[in-house]
Amino acid sequence: MKAAIILSSLFLLAACGETRQDKAGVGSDKPAVAGTGVAVYTDPGWKAGDQAGWSNHLKARAHYGQNDHSRTSK
Repeated sequence: MKAAIILSSLFLLAACGETRQDKAGVGSDKPAVAGTGVAVYTDPGWKAGDQAGWSNHLKARAHYGQNDHSRTSK
């Protein structure tokens, strides 16, 4: 019984631990303009590293796609 209590308390203490977060995901040091390198995730006509095209796409997306005020009927 004593061993079960010790084992369960060790398990509960291990569950409270925090994992290290110093290693980020793959390619985290690249800017977003660099793209992912996967054709499925890129917009047709956009080339990786095209800063002007990237910012124009974000402006258009913010204005037409995600702006609820411009999409609501009056």
